Amino acid sequence: MSAKRKETGGEQPENRKKQRLNDARTIPVQSNTEAGPSTVGNGVRRLGGAIDVEKFVEARKFEINAMQVAQKTARGAATQRVWQTLPRHLRRRAASHDVRRVPLRLRDRAKQEMTAVKKKALARFRPKQGKDKRLSRTETFIKRQRDKSWLETHIWHAKRMKMQNMWGYRLAVTPTEKAFRPSHRASARRKLSGLYSTVAVTFKVPRPARNDTSLEHGRSTPISTNLPRSENAEAQAHPPTEEIQSQKHGKGKGKAKAPPENSDSDTVQRTVWIRSHPAISENVFVALRTSASLVLAAARKAAPQGTQIDEIGIALEDLSGQINAFEIMGPKSNQVLKGAISPASHDSREDFNKFWASMMDLQTSGSIPRGMVIGFKALDPRLKFPPKNAKPRPTSTSPIIIPSASLAQSDLWDESTRDGLRKPRYKKKDLDERRSKNLIPGTHLSPLRQDDRVPVLLIQRSVERSTSSKDLAIHGWTLLLPAGWSMPFFSSLTFTGTRVAGQRERQTQAFEAGTGYFPRDYPFCASYEAYAAERAEEEQARWARTPPAKRANYEKLGTRSPWRADWSVVLGIETPAPALVSTQREAGDTAQAEKVQPWLLRGSTVRALVERLMGVDATRRPAIVAEELNTLRAKRNLDPSKVDPDALLRGALVRVRITPCTRGNPQDLALIYVVDDAEAQAWRHMPRKSQATGEESEEEQKFTDAKPPQTSIIGYVTTGNFSLSHGEGFAIGAVPLRRFLEVGEQARRFASKELLVKVRDRDGHKCRAAHIELLDV
Repeated sequence: MSAKRKETGGEQPENRKKQRLNDARTIPVQSNTEAGPSTVGNGVRRLGGAIDVEKFVEARKFEINAMQVAQKTARGAATQRVWQTLPRHLRRRAASHDVRRVPLRLRDRAKQEMTAVKKKALARFRPKQGKDKRLSRTETFIKRQRDKSWLETHIWHAKRMKMQNMWGYRLAVTPTEKAFRPSHRASARRKLSGLYSTVAVTFKVPRPARNDTSLEHGRSTPISTNLPRSENAEAQAHPPTEEIQSQKHGKGKGKAKAPPENSDSDTVQRTVWIRSHPAISENVFVALRTSASLVLAAARKAAPQGTQIDEIGIALEDLSGQINAFEIMGPKSNQVLKGAISPASHDSREDFNKFWASMMDLQTSGSIPRGMVIGFKALDPRLKFPPKNAKPRPTSTSPIIIPSASLAQSDLWDESTRDGLRKPRYKKKDLDERRSKNLIPGTHLSPLRQDDRVPVLLIQRSVERSTSSKDLAIHGWTLLLPAGWSMPFFSSLTFTGTRVAGQRERQTQAFEAGTGYFPRDYPFCASYEAYAAERAEEEQARWARTPPAKRANYEKLGTRSPWRADWSVVLGIETPAPALVSTQREAGDTAQAEKVQPWLLRGSTVRALVERLMGVDATRRPAIVAEELNTLRAKRNLDPSKVDPDALLRGALVRVRITPCTRGNPQDLALIYVVDDAEAQAWRHMPRKSQATGEESEEEQKFTDAKPPQTSIIGYVTTGNFSLSHGEGFAIGAVPLRRFLEVGEQARRFASKELLVKVRDRDGHKCRAAHIELLDV
């Protein structure tokens, strides 16, 4: 490190800054070297006669110029406020409006700067309407939400984050500060990360218990969380008090009702909440409505004689806008929730008290069952503001937490309770007035009987692969609370030192964990098509604005589709441009391609299905895929598929994980090439780069410089970047199922467990070897 610059003359930087400011505000005076006017006796100056204006101005030219220069320099020197003159480590946002944050020597000047200056409004900014016709602040905000919806924390996010219209909402994409790596470290290591204000789109389905299994096929969504609740189980675990009983009685769709004394368990009303991605919420609702109609028709048809048909029913209700959700991710999420949220003191459930007492001792939420639900009533978090994180006890051991129906009990399920809490009873200024009356400043407020008790739900959330692997696993919680209470909870959670993340950080968590992210990694769905079309339009417009000498020439690079993945060409359904492909499809293949419909094969049974297909002849594979599909459809009471088995196999796409063999950093829309047997055999015996110098061997350079033909493209990278958790390049892509089986057969011929391909960025020259494996999540 170079030595610091020596101060000239021993003068400190702060003194030099003061000297420059004083010099800027000083008007120099010309020294009088000529003889002054004549004097008479007793030192009395003789008055001059007539003044020659030109000579007088010429004589005072120096003073006039000095005054004009001093005005300019003084005006420029006064552009900095007091808090801006402070050193970097003393500058705080609060110093710009709090005089007590400024050092004592500068407080007088800061008070003068804090004096409100009333400026006269310019004519062009004056409202043309009268005071009666002016829109209020609330009406202005409502008017700006005509084509999208705002979250309750929108104003907080809009001041600190980059916003974008997504899925009908105005969402935060990423913080304006450089927080990419710190956010990853916070979520993966000992620092808390990831507080999201996401959209809660839920559906409530009251229904008889006998129809629970029949509605399973209505939940075929990429991202969903199901929270079942049985009022009968809750009543048996904890009989409701008189107050709770009075809240549960009521009429209307979705209202929870207390069961009769002699009610049968088959007629007890059950409630299920389904949280889905906002991009597919309408499709989920339509699927649920269709499933409910089929189930009711089958139940009424199979009902015995004498059964009242009206007793069998399913009520669907859209709860979007009634429930808000926050996602708190990271190892310290337990301590943050323990410090920011205080349960009501009258909770008599033993299992909940045991769980809450052990929250600070849990090293991570990954040590409890996945998807565990905990419900309770929380005090208004503003009463305990500012919160303080709980500290784990190093000598304690993590207790064993077992899920139970009573532990998931919460008044958040009740619609009447949520409606009563739409608006907090007390505003922040009311609580601040109560806090100002405390004898000891800074102490928390004691909860009163009339203070709000907010019902909440905690759901364990993990971002990880379903199979055991060395990938990063991120654990945390999803906090559900009624509408109207986002900002009180959000302020307490952010004050604990959490990093507020946006959609980009949420995508990064899924990428680092090695899992797909919806809709970016889900080809062929409507949300993916909309996302791909928007991204292609933006990137193509950016490429067109770039000068030709500074942008990639995709035609010379041989990139067939630089803006979006041409999955239909990869699957063989469509033919690319004749200039880019050397072979033409035959007439029989064209007729077969017309029957093919592209689809994405994913789920927990994909790995077993692929291993089964690996061990059979290629002619039997279409029948096995059709058999597996019909088996799954039969479990959901659906008719067998009438699609041709050959077309079904030909249109199937599977997602893969891509790891470079030596070096390389695959980016989005990178091309995946198949490797022939000779090249694969040569690569397996090729010496790798030296660990000391990092240089490639000559054989490896020939391998990477070879440009494969267009016909060897078998897939695309949907998400690729440098992985901070792996310490190397990493990517998630998709390839056709039949091409993946071919690569697996090649590896089996060479007695290898690693499937070898080549990957090239769309704007790159190097084709680097990489290993692919099936991604089943």
